[in-house]
Amino acid sequence: MTLSGERIILGVTGGIAAYKAPDLVRRLRERGADVRVVLSHGAQAFITPLTFQAVSHQSVHTDLLDPQAEAGMGHIELARWATRILIAPASADVMARLAAGLADDLLTTLCLATQAPIVICPAMNHIMWQAPATLANTESLRQRGVTLLGPGIGELAEGESGPGRLLEPNAIVQAMESLSAAGTDASNAARLKGQNVLISAGPTHEPIDPVRFIGNRSSGRMGFAIAAAAVAAGAHVTLIAGPTHLATPAGCTRINVETAAEMHTAVMAHAPRSEVFIAAAAVADYRIEQVADQKMKKGQTAPTLSLVNNPDIVSEVAAIPNGPYTLGFAAETENLIDYAKQKRVNKGLDMIAANSVGEGQGFDVEENSLEVIWANDSRRLGPAPKSTLASRLIQLLGEQLNGTG
Repeated sequence: MTLSGERIILGVTGGIAAYKAPDLVRRLRERGADVRVVLSHGAQAFITPLTFQAVSHQSVHTDLLDPQAEAGMGHIELARWATRILIAPASADVMARLAAGLADDLLTTLCLATQAPIVICPAMNHIMWQAPATLANTESLRQRGVTLLGPGIGELAEGESGPGRLLEPNAIVQAMESLSAAGTDASNAARLKGQNVLISAGPTHEPIDPVRFIGNRSSGRMGFAIAAAAVAAGAHVTLIAGPTHLATPAGCTRINVETAAEMHTAVMAHAPRSEVFIAAAAVADYRIEQVADQKMKKGQTAPTLSLVNNPDIVSEVAAIPNGPYTLGFAAETENLIDYAKQKRVNKGLDMIAANSVGEGQGFDVEENSLEVIWANDSRRLGPAPKSTLASRLIQLLGEQLNGTG
């Protein structure tokens, strides 16, 4: 009953993802939360109040002025009742109205009238999510302390693919559990508010010739999720990204690189003025000693490639005098914890997050788990969606920076 004592208003807005909301209500109640549902007029085009009444065992709220409430001010009573407001799915329209401070329906009025923390789970077409207006609204809401969960990346209702999916109910509940455990006044992640956080993510590609390269198997999803979680915690985030097609998390400054040498240059330029460095990138350990100027032609015998070491970026950052708190990553196929502990010490890291990789693990998957190790303790996170893991990791990092971990 990890949400016992939480009184959650679930706001449901118009969009096909509203079909997931009844399952979300059920899962929140299973964790001990008391849930009251507020439906926008758009949401009612997709799903009925009766459905939510059945799963919440409470009356469903749809109108701003409730003649049944004392003095007709039911929205004030409801706003004061809540310990949290969760909007899932949150449409681009409701995010715009919240950013503008409008109070033209029950849900937006509740958000203005409450002192409870607000959590938003966006769901929309990927072009709408990446539109400049939506990005500006997202940043405005984050600056006011609103927590954003997601959106996820994948196939959308219209048959297209990209960022814009509503997170699955279980992932939302896990994130709500983390927020609840951290306290309603702000999580330890708030320790990052105003801090300069530098994050590397994705693979690097080391060219063999103009058309071929060697590299690591990395989608960049974990690093990008960490960047989004750090922005949500109020940090100023610079994301140095290797080759990936992922959309830039709202609120990040993104620098694109291709090779380990380019990533090294970018990281070392920003690390001295950063308070935190999170090295989530899967940087290639080696590069080709002599890159061919022209495409190598296939012959009867395979060519021999001579490799040289790439710079050890995370070790160099960890060695900067009075440098940033440095969190490294370790991807291992065996002896996960022993190898991670050794790597943390050898590279001089403050903290390391280790995960097993291989068939169906680590790379190109939505879920992951981490063994997080620091000088005098460790903690297991997950298995959980990478967005949830990222939020938990940022909270754990905040604990260490606060000296409470």
